[in-house]
Amino acid sequence: MGEHSRLCSVWLGSETGILKGVSLSHRQAFNFCSVNQLSRDQEVRVLAWSDPTQSELLLGLVDGSVRTFSLEKGVFTESRSLGDPVEGCFSGLEPLPGGGLLTCTESGTVRVWAETGTEPVTELSAGTSVCRMRRSPVDAQRVAAGGKENGLKIFDLQNPERPVFTAKNLRDDWLDLRRPHWVRDLAFLPDSQKVVTCTGYHQVHVFDPATPQRRPVLEAEFGDLPLTALSLVPDGSAVVVGNTQGQMAILDLRKGRVRGALKGLSGGVRGLQCHASRPLVASCGLDRFLRVHGLEDRTLQHKVYLKSRLNCLLLSSKDLLGGGGASGEGAELEEVKDEEDDVWDALEQVEEQPSKRKTTEEEMQTERKKKKKKGGGV
Repeated sequence: MGEHSRLCSVWLGSETGILKGVSLSHRQAFNFCSVNQLSRDQEVRVLAWSDPTQSELLLGLVDGSVRTFSLEKGVFTESRSLGDPVEGCFSGLEPLPGGGLLTCTESGTVRVWAETGTEPVTELSAGTSVCRMRRSPVDAQRVAAGGKENGLKIFDLQNPERPVFTAKNLRDDWLDLRRPHWVRDLAFLPDSQKVVTCTGYHQVHVFDPATPQRRPVLEAEFGDLPLTALSLVPDGSAVVVGNTQGQMAILDLRKGRVRGALKGLSGGVRGLQCHASRPLVASCGLDRFLRVHGLEDRTLQHKVYLKSRLNCLLLSSKDLLGGGGASGEGAELEEVKDEEDDVWDALEQVEEQPSKRKTTEEEMQTERKKKKKKGGGV
């Protein structure tokens, strides 16, 4: 399978535990997992590259294990138990310089792991109900996390005792009622200390730890539904967000306004990522489709049905099209074998039996006609 994995430029993790790779240039999609070993505790929740060369993938599973997938070999090469299902699923998984790993669970426990070993090097608490943890791409020791009723916190891994920044709750609304906060996703803005978040209350906030202000320096809203995922455009001037009903939009972070909507989705967005060098954004979610939109004209350029509910995606930094693919809307890809079809095919087919009530009524009508006909002949 190594020749297949080397073709793929988009990687997705599914609820059924299958790692899916898509090559848009070759119009092919592949499943990398044994269908016989599928179970709900193998569900893929987070994906990350293990190193800058993007030669290996890291998969964070519901059962607390982290699996390593080699793109060169096309097989899984390692599995480590770095989480506990009691603490919840992974809400963050990041590689560290030197081969270490950074993990975070929904319970808020952030751990630093050496390249080998079963005990964490460092451990800290980021609060409860953490939805997302990410590491700064500029400062490897800076980590941000947030969740439900758990405002944004930024930590320095070299001094993990207390956060270096803790967001202050939003000001009360016009009725003097407390405004709850619910961080669903976040990202560090390039070349700055700023962090952008999206919330379960359809808000986008920008925080700047370099200023004395602990409340957002920018507030924007999109729609009326909870936002579930975000990704910054490469220059950091805008952010793409998606919500629970499949609506996506580009928000300008300088003016705090919506630049435009990305259409064509029909299910809740669970993962999206802007390409590192091309004006493209890929998204996936509950409707089982991978979609690629253009950021400049906001048109749907690719739409791939992958037959499983999708949790997360990861783009390769290489050209998505590889120089040889067509870019028309809805490009057809090679059919991917559905891991769920085997289950349905194995079930015994039950033929629908005719309704007894209907049969009884028909017989009664026939009997009435016979009696009426017989009575008329007397």
